[in-house]
Amino acid sequence: MSEQDAPADLVEAATLVRDRAYAPYSRYKVGAALRAASGRVYAGANVENAAYPVGVCAEASAISAMVAGGDTRLVEIAVVAEGGALVTPCGGCRQRIFEFGGAKAVIWAADLRGRRRRFTADELLPLAFGPDSMAASETAPS
Repeated sequence: MSEQDAPADLVEAATLVRDRAYAPYSRYKVGAALRAASGRVYAGANVENAAYPVGVCAEASAISAMVAGGDTRLVEIAVVAEGGALVTPCGGCRQRIFEFGGAKAVIWAADLRGRRRRFTADELLPLAFGPDSMAASETAPS
C-alpha cells in the first residue's frame, strides 16, 4: 500500500470534522476519523479551552465517540491538519491509539494538499506500555 492509498472515507471524514474543530486560541484545527473493528467510522475534532490542559485532541474525541458508539477496537485512524509538516498524534493520543488498536493499528497523517503518510502505532510509540504490561509478574515481591 502506497502513501497515497490512504482510505478516502477516513480522510474525507477527518477533513469534514476538522472544519468543526473549536480552536479559537491556537487556530490549529485537527480532525480525526477512525475505523473500528466493526467497520463503523467515528470522527472527532480538537476542542480547545481557555484553560489549555483541559482541551481535547481530535484523536481522543474520535476514540471517545467510538467507545460511546459501542465499539472498543480500532483498526486505523486518519488525522488531518494543515501546517508546514504532516501532523502526527501527540504522545497521549499515541498511547490511546495503542490502547484501542494495539501495535499494528494504522495511523494515516494527512493534510489538505493531498500529502499522506502511513505509520503503525508501534512505529510512533515503540516499546509502548499497554494492557499486557500490567499482567501480574511471577517475580513480583510478596
